Amino acid sequence: MARRGAPPEVNAGSMADIAFLLLIFFLVTTTIETDAGLDRMLPPIEPPDTDVVIKQKNIFLVNVNKYGQILADEQPVELADLRTSVIAFLDNGGLSKSEATQDNPFCDYCQGLRDASSSDNPEKAIVSLKSDRETKYGVYIAVQNEIVGAYNDLRNREAQRLYRRNFTEMEDLYNNPETPSEIREELKEKVKRIQDLYPQKFSEAETAIK
Repeated sequence: MARRGAPPEVNAGSMADIAFLLLIFFLVTTTIETDAGLDRMLPPIEPPDTDVVIKQKNIFLVNVNKYGQILADEQPVELADLRTSVIAFLDNGGLSKSEATQDNPFCDYCQGLRDASSSDNPEKAIVSLKSDRETKYGVYIAVQNEIVGAYNDLRNREAQRLYRRNFTEMEDLYNNPETPSEIREELKEKVKRIQDLYPQKFSEAETAIK
């Protein structure tokens, strides 16, 4: 009876190379989804010496419920119209010249309705956002973007008026570490001036109201 030969061996020498190539292929071709984030500078943790009391007319309250419905100053508003509502509040300039003080100045560059029942000036105007815990993350981000967009639109308007330039481009150039120091020094005062005209006072904290 003939003896059976040994079973042929499987050459596994190249298996590691094949697995490595497949790993590289999937790493290169796979798309990893990431959530959108928020660029915010947080305030210092030290509590203020005294409670900050703000006039109710200087607070623009935006509420977002779990269904994605938005209330702006207690009025229902569509997301597409939210930026316009925020701009109208920030740019209102409701304080008259006779009422103005050094701490609460008259806004001579505001182009709003100058409604006495709305914000006194951009320095005093605060946008406060409240959202339900079940609010969808995408809606929350979209609302945040519209509010920040309102500030940017007003700052761009003033930058065009004063310097014939776009503020967001100036700010990006100033914050870019690769920008030459002499250009950054030139932009520093201009960027700060525009930021001071419309300071971004955007809060998600509880505020004492009178």
